[in-house]
Amino acid sequence: MVFMMKKHLTFAILVFLMTADRVVAQTAKHVIFVTIDGFRPEFYLNNEWQMSNVQALMKDGAYAKGVNSVFPSMTYPSHTTIVTGVQPAKHGIFYNNVFTPDGAAQQPYWQDSSIHVPTIWKAAKDKGMTVASLYWPVSANAPVDYNIPDIGGLGDGVREQYSLPNGFYAEVKKEVFGGVEKIEHGNNQNIAKIAAYIIKKSKPELMTIHVFSVDGASHTTGRQGTRVQEAVADADAAVGIIVDALKSAGIWESTVLLVGGDHGFYDVKMTISPNVWLKEAGLINDLKAGDWKAQFNTVGGSAFLYLKDPADQATANQVKAILAAQPDSVKQYYRIINRDQLAKGGYNPNVAFALSAEHDGYFGMVSTGDAVKAGKGGGHGHFPDTKNIRTGLVAHGPGIRKGAVITEMELRDMTPIIVKLLGIPFPKVDGKIPAGLLIK
Repeated sequence: MVFMMKKHLTFAILVFLMTADRVVAQTAKHVIFVTIDGFRPEFYLNNEWQMSNVQALMKDGAYAKGVNSVFPSMTYPSHTTIVTGVQPAKHGIFYNNVFTPDGAAQQPYWQDSSIHVPTIWKAAKDKGMTVASLYWPVSANAPVDYNIPDIGGLGDGVREQYSLPNGFYAEVKKEVFGGVEKIEHGNNQNIAKIAAYIIKKSKPELMTIHVFSVDGASHTTGRQGTRVQEAVADADAAVGIIVDALKSAGIWESTVLLVGGDHGFYDVKMTISPNVWLKEAGLINDLKAGDWKAQFNTVGGSAFLYLKDPADQATANQVKAILAAQPDSVKQYYRIINRDQLAKGGYNPNVAFALSAEHDGYFGMVSTGDAVKAGKGGGHGHFPDTKNIRTGLVAHGPGIRKGAVITEMELRDMTPIIVKLLGIPFPKVDGKIPAGLLIK
């Protein structure tokens, strides 16, 4: 009799533990991903920054000490990697703007159709979920229910035209902001208020939100400064608005809130314009007429060498010789990222090689004037193998292992995390779920 009682008791305990584990490890019903453009790990790891809301999520959830970006570590290719789980060579978004070999003004990548692979937006929609996206790069005409896309410098009229559902932008201006003519989207809290409106209205299962004033402030002043402090505090307040909205909607306990970013920042002290050297060497004569053999597409902390004839190895070697011939006082500001490194990392397959800035250097696009001159402010775009250019991640909610600390991870890891939490099927990706982040 005693043996039978012990047997039944043991079985009951096992059932309880298994059931408890399932409750703790439940799949999230909602995932909200907020990216803070220019987000750096020290914003939540160092108390000198005003990030009380994000730090509260970190202390009750999990966080990464560093998240490696893509190359170039720019906003659009980074955000596209977040929603696809693959590197730029596969998703096709190589820069913020499309390279124009004839020197014409570059236009942003902004249409969802520019992305060559499946996105988490479509996967969630195919599963019958409500999906929303706010100010996310390369998202115009994305398969979502609610959308105000990031369309670069194309103007507010284009943003309104491509917002979803039809008339939603006008609805937001009226219902959220009391009938304003223009939404001040440079204020992070305004974007969060739109998110709160959607959360209250539809409780989306997936929402991606991009706020960006930290990036603007960091470009102006560099890594430090009052403007950066204020922008960081504004971003944190935006996170607080979203947390409050989730609680008011009654879905806080079933929501995973991810707060991440796209890239870090370097201070800029020197600007290098390598196309000046190529023009002096006769490799660039008249871009509009097609009279060129090699040119760099410079994007902040990186520069990518295009050859008019991709097989022209002699010209590629000539450019390398020009770079090597510069004095050490100049060469200290760049390093070559060779074709093998680009291929291994999954980066732009259309260039001969690239440069990454060093020692607070930066790249300019001009082909006339001084090739080397003083710089100021801050920048990004560098090869993603240094601490300063890393971004961060804080994760909170059901399925997240409380207290987990990820030493280092990749931007491409975001997609497998999201699809696992939501339980949606998705094709094979380059990323992987960091060990120990999720309960199961």
